[in-house]
Amino acid sequence: MTVLLIALASFVGTHLLLSHALRPPLVAALGEKGFTGVYSLVAAVTLGWAVWAWGRAEVVPLWSASPWVWWAAVPVMLLASVLFVGSVSAPNPALMGDLRDTSGGPRGVQAITRHPMMWSFALWALVHAIVSGDARTVALCVAVGGLALVGARFQDGKKRGQLGERWAAHEAATSFVPFARGVRSPGLVALLGGVVLLVVAMTLHPIAGGPDLWSIFA
Repeated sequence: MTVLLIALASFVGTHLLLSHALRPPLVAALGEKGFTGVYSLVAAVTLGWAVWAWGRAEVVPLWSASPWVWWAAVPVMLLASVLFVGSVSAPNPALMGDLRDTSGGPRGVQAITRHPMMWSFALWALVHAIVSGDARTVALCVAVGGLALVGARFQDGKKRGQLGERWAAHEAATSFVPFARGVRSPGLVALLGGVVLLVVAMTLHPIAGGPDLWSIFA
């Protein structure tokens, strides 16, 4: 468990440092492409280390999720899947800082939250922490979910500095928390893609070392 905690701290710490404090000097020294390569390599190595350590950590049960919790997890995971698909199938200003495609106001998952990808990770983490009920998975999920939401807040600040009034207008038109400005449609592509992603994930879940989810809901 100690190794897992060190690996998670390395993953979170290097991600935050490279995304913010160390980004300007590294970009100046390596160029944008060079920085992206270093960032991707460090992220892959530290996340891989965390996953490796998670697989070897002792399973210490903390609680047992009731059957209704597993059922309640399905719509939350569907939302996470829809947000993720929507974040990669359409322009994502939070990642690219390109607001040209949001000139008519946020659309799709961007109308639900201005950080759809980060919220998809956070919702995934929340669900898996609750239903697993073991210490190693809770630690992993706290790291992933916490990094996603803290990173989203930092993105807001960085985009304000980069884009000024354009980002302020985008912030005013959407929300940080999903559906805080009312229920919005994610769009057909994100919705159907999210359903497909969830079905595939549930089907392949045992391969990743998780329970057979279809048998749980049978």
